[in-house]
Amino acid sequence: MLVVMKAHATEEEIRKVCERIEALGYRAHPIPGTQRTAIGITGNAGEVDIGSLESMPGVAECIPVSKPYKLVSRDVKEEDTIIRIPVRQPDGTTAETTIGGASVALIAGPCAIESYEQAMAVADCLRKAGVRLFRGGAYKPRTSPYSFQGLGEAGLKILAEVRERFGLGIVTEAVDNESLELVEQYADVIQIGARNMQNFSLLKRAGRARKPVLLKRGMSATLDEFLMAAEYILAEGNYQVILCERGVRTFSDFTRNTLDLAVIPAVKRRSHLPILVDPSHGTGRRHKVLPLSRAAVAVGADGLLVEVHPDPDRALSDGMQSLIPEEFLQLQQEVRLIAAVLNRTVN
Repeated sequence: MLVVMKAHATEEEIRKVCERIEALGYRAHPIPGTQRTAIGITGNAGEVDIGSLESMPGVAECIPVSKPYKLVSRDVKEEDTIIRIPVRQPDGTTAETTIGGASVALIAGPCAIESYEQAMAVADCLRKAGVRLFRGGAYKPRTSPYSFQGLGEAGLKILAEVRERFGLGIVTEAVDNESLELVEQYADVIQIGARNMQNFSLLKRAGRARKPVLLKRGMSATLDEFLMAAEYILAEGNYQVILCERGVRTFSDFTRNTLDLAVIPAVKRRSHLPILVDPSHGTGRRHKVLPLSRAAVAVGADGLLVEVHPDPDRALSDGMQSLIPEEFLQLQQEVRLIAAVLNRTVN
């Protein structure tokens, strides 16, 4: 159920409707829009008795929502959600970067934080290129228990140093509830990886975090399953969710995964949430990252998540799909040209 408030409804009227919904035993989710506020109702097993709500001051109408994912749906919010990420700069000021809307975000960095020197070398190159968000894994869920698993909190401390020194926002993955507690302290954006897309206890915990969450699509997840995973986060009260397509498992053997670019316009049609593309994991091959990045921007992705490493052949994780800094600069130049055709900018 969705309660649509009138265009000029007051904050007091919105608050009283939320209180009435809570009194009925449900949960209210006020989502402001440019012209109206919509209040999503969750926690109802069946139809909601709308009689007591429709007559309240400020209410325009009550609309049943048939989709299983209610809060991520465009039925609740017609306009695109824009995620705003404030990042503290070296001079003590705060700079804000956005994901969604008219801009295309470039998020780049190594798959895993391997050392202080490696992280600083990549961050220096990316900052000079104008990148605002730095990705790097402190916790690395790996197929083999013998593979490099990340530096843990020591890696998070290096990432915090990257932000302090270069003013880059930090995007890094949490793999369980315990690591999420630490990631929330150190990072600017909490990443939930493909393997955890349906780790529902972790999704609920991310929903109680007060920082944006970047949710990657599971390697075998349908579109509805992907959006329902996002619904778990929003249902807990965190509406700052960024989706990410990173390739799905298919019969193809010439790439690591099959990058499903068709999901981008499908998500745009069904949901107001921004969606990124990870062409690094989506292909698993360095020479495919650039052409798939161009294609991702062309179909409407709100940003790219790209792995960059100064010496990929010696990388401890995913070197085969990591660009060297010079290749990333070429990618940046080419996607700017494509974004301009679509009246978008790259940040």
